[in-house]
Amino acid sequence: MRRLAVFLASSDGHDPAYAGLAAEVGADLARRGIGLVYGGGRTGLMGVLADAALKAGGEVIGVIPRSMIEREWAHEGVTELVVCDTMHERKAIMADRADAFAALPGGLGTLEEIFEVWSWRQLGFHAKPVGLLDVGGFWAPLLGALRGISATGFLAASTLDDLAVAPDLPGLLEALERRLGGAHRPAHGDGPAPR
Repeated sequence: MRRLAVFLASSDGHDPAYAGLAAEVGADLARRGIGLVYGGGRTGLMGVLADAALKAGGEVIGVIPRSMIEREWAHEGVTELVVCDTMHERKAIMADRADAFAALPGGLGTLEEIFEVWSWRQLGFHAKPVGLLDVGGFWAPLLGALRGISATGFLAASTLDDLAVAPDLPGLLEALERRLGGAHRPAHGDGPAPR
């Protein structure tokens, strides 16, 4: 894995541990020689992640819509800042520049981004692995909801099993590496998840 796209909050959240996690992930990716692709922001967990990766000598590629630069949300100190026009372009560029995807704590934007790349994988538009960094059980409520959806038949069990989930970065990277390059193949009898 040369580059990992990380989706996470542009705010800080209520618990300072989230910022600590973002800093730890940024520094660890840099130490491992894995480039970071992220949303290009300078605030919240996004800024903490990028700053930590840069401080540790890592490559940081930010991708941000022009309108967000005009609001002064862009991180001007990254290795490369890719400017685009829309959120759709932003996600497509991030997907193109990364070898895998991971979500750290975040809100609507983070959920929307990770679900989109996961659904693209499930539909066969790419073979890049997708995962959740579940530190402290942050994603446990979401995973419970997904298991409930799977039990109703609207999400194939093989698709749910394809999502990499780990409580720490080394575990998540290992799980992503195992899936790297392997296109998602539903188990026999499983069609694509109904939409």
